[in-house]
Amino acid sequence: MNREKSPRAEENPAEFVTIAKVTKTQGRIGEVAAALFTDFPERFADRKRLFAFDPTHGRRRELELENHWFHKGGVVLKFQSVDSISQAEELIGCEIQISRSEREKLEGDQVYVSDLVGCAVIAGGREIGRIEDVQFSSGDAPLLVVKGEKEYLIPFAEEFVEKLELGEKRLTMRLPEGLLEL
Repeated sequence: MNREKSPRAEENPAEFVTIAKVTKTQGRIGEVAAALFTDFPERFADRKRLFAFDPTHGRRRELELENHWFHKGGVVLKFQSVDSISQAEELIGCEIQISRSEREKLEGDQVYVSDLVGCAVIAGGREIGRIEDVQFSSGDAPLLVVKGEKEYLIPFAEEFVEKLELGEKRLTMRLPEGLLEL
């Protein structure tokens, strides 16, 4: 499992995936520091066109990546036309995104977390809810946050997955008895 036509800012937000989030300015010439939300950080070397989504105002704008380097577990980004601290400050809190079609191709049965969100979870022949989020912890398997009659935390473990139909947004699971009562 991994955490990630020409897109335009006014297109469907579901067509974009977040690969980083700007946390602060870095330096004096418009660089920003960002937390990584991708398992493929090396792809920054290939990317020139990125999008900054401002969740506070619901706006997305296209940016051209001029340079990047990795620092303290994150990435420092320098965008063309962002040349001052004040311009960089406008990006704080923005999600750095790419078009869904530009994601790295996965091998085998790997899936992107963002593809699981919205899937109906079927267990014991009934729909128990929809996946709203995926949480990562120190455990072996990420936890699916499933909202139905109540909220369930279900490990996304291979032994529990019976059938995953991403095109139909459906995940059928074989859950141990009593798991939904926890």
